[in-house]
Amino acid sequence: MTDTRIQNLMSTNRPWLTDGGFETTLLFHDGFDLPAFAACVLLDDPVARDAMTAYFKRYINLAKTGETGFVLDTGTWRSGPHWAQDVGTSAADMLRLSRDAVRFAAAIRDSEETDTTPIIINGVVGPAGDGYSPEALLSPAESETTHTAQIAAMVEEGAEMISAVTMTHTGEAIGIVRAAQRAKTPVVISFTVETDGHLPTGQPLSEAIAEVDAATDSAPVYYMVNCAHPDHFSHRLTEGDWLTRIGGVRANASRMSHAELDEAEELDDGNPEEFGELYGKFNLPGLRVIGGCCGSDDRHVGCAARHVLPHGHAA
Repeated sequence: MTDTRIQNLMSTNRPWLTDGGFETTLLFHDGFDLPAFAACVLLDDPVARDAMTAYFKRYINLAKTGETGFVLDTGTWRSGPHWAQDVGTSAADMLRLSRDAVRFAAAIRDSEETDTTPIIINGVVGPAGDGYSPEALLSPAESETTHTAQIAAMVEEGAEMISAVTMTHTGEAIGIVRAAQRAKTPVVISFTVETDGHLPTGQPLSEAIAEVDAATDSAPVYYMVNCAHPDHFSHRLTEGDWLTRIGGVRANASRMSHAELDEAEELDDGNPEEFGELYGKFNLPGLRVIGGCCGSDDRHVGCAARHVLPHGHAA
């Protein structure tokens, strides 16, 4: 069944949905504390588990209305063992939480999946450092060592795909691809960009994708862009064969730069309808997954679905 779900996603001409700004919703809308922005710790709180279940069901209902599939993320963006000290726990406990996040997602799928809305359990891996401004550029070997334990744990628990989200540089992305290959699971790489549409390192998105493909024999099943407003990168999506490699977009609701978002004390949720209109203008022939990132919620993803899904079946 796992292979069938992945094959359906990769062959679709009807983009699947995923969720929006998971951490920002839990923090700003639901009022939960996220140490080091790590949502995984909430898995030990029954009240938070109920809130997270309700959160994902809202998005899955959008997919059901749109008669399309859903990519169900694990809440593990900052759940690798290397985050243990910042979170205030042990490396072993972080791996326990990563496994629990997969089981949590599996329980949601068991109750919500239908024939017209297949659901993929997507093991999320975040950057080892700051997702806005990398403190250190990891080599592929350093990255593979850093991320292997978490990826292996999630795959062993049942994650069907690994997605490296908010990648700031290619070395870390390459290492994660290799770790996922060792775990024998499909992998997605999602880069973040600054307001000029380039990676935080200054590298153009097209070159970053080409570099990872060259180093891994084009192993990622597709690439994504996340944690940037559509206005920050849509002007870069104009021409070139590399555009066929971008299979997903998870944009921020706000036009703020990463530096401005880092300093913001209130959530900027932008304009959901405009957000959806901008999704409808993307020049991405291989688009397979749409969702949101910081500041976005089910309103934004619902508007995007109306503009992207084939006419007559909009969410």
